[in-house]
Amino acid sequence: MSLKCGIVGLPNVGKSTLFNCLSNAKAQSANYPFCTIEPNIGTISVPDARLNKLEELVNPERVVPATMEIVDIAGLVKGASKGEGLGNQFLANIRETDAIIHVLRCFDDGNVVHVDGSVDPVRDKEVIDTELQLKDLESIEKKITSLARVIKSGDKDALKENELALRVKATLEEGKSVRSMDLEEKEREIIKSFHLITSKPVLYLCNVDEASVKSGNQHVDIVKEAVKNENAEVLVIGAKIEADIMELETYEERRMFLDELGLEEPGVNRLIRSSYALLNLQTYFTAGVKEVRAWTIPTGATAPQAAGVIHTDFEKGFIRAEVMAYEDFVNYGSEAAVKEAGKFRVEGKEYVVSDGDIMHFRFNV
Repeated sequence: MSLKCGIVGLPNVGKSTLFNCLSNAKAQSANYPFCTIEPNIGTISVPDARLNKLEELVNPERVVPATMEIVDIAGLVKGASKGEGLGNQFLANIRETDAIIHVLRCFDDGNVVHVDGSVDPVRDKEVIDTELQLKDLESIEKKITSLARVIKSGDKDALKENELALRVKATLEEGKSVRSMDLEEKEREIIKSFHLITSKPVLYLCNVDEASVKSGNQHVDIVKEAVKNENAEVLVIGAKIEADIMELETYEERRMFLDELGLEEPGVNRLIRSSYALLNLQTYFTAGVKEVRAWTIPTGATAPQAAGVIHTDFEKGFIRAEVMAYEDFVNYGSEAAVKEAGKFRVEGKEYVVSDGDIMHFRFNV
């Protein structure tokens, strides 16, 4: 899958520190704006406890987790929509992603300068929202102009597109993002073709200090109140703490550090899983003695589409899929026991894959 999440925010909110924790790629991290100029792209593994259980039961030669791409995009500033602070380049980078992780600074630290001189995550959010909305407004006005020429030729589809484009324009002029619109499925498909930044799903990440990492703080509470009607998840993570965890060499050291903070797992694990869900992705498994592997597919994918992720020939020549639910495999302990219990299924081309299915494909090319 080539779907990507973009990390956005004002300069010095912790984006690159967070990216370094997520990826083996090392984005430069420094205490001044525009430290990140080119977008850094990292392919990261998706934490999934089910893989550990499958490894235990199958004892394969290797285990391969699902992956996704994260893009660290340089800090936006007020005026970015008009090209301020390398704005055009940054906005183009955001447009190429499929979902947005919006990092908000929710910590006070006099040693880390704030581009606006004070810590106010809701103001920061509104700065970014405004710049993205202004850029979308520019894009939709161009679209309306181009549609006007097509409408003159009597194209009825263009007329429908134009009606929707005018609604989008009105929404943006009210200072609202396109994702807030109440849309039917067909309208969502049309809007995808408009390539608007504020139509992308968003996750808000509150970057906090160590004292606030477990239960948040006043800044986090204000953010949650501000976004309560956006149908967006709010995650609380301490990027500095995550960086400290990554520096520890052994699992035991990391576990002790997490226990001291009262955390069950690193925050980046939660972030990766939430980003995966934000992209509307799910996982199916293949399990054999050579390899246990997690495969990434869009939610709602059919069995042939899932097979195509392994190889295009699997989809072209798809005959059937042999399927076990993950829970059944774990409960019964082996494929043979699942068959014996009558829980092993053979599915055809119309089968919609469920998250956690363990699959084997029959095909002929």
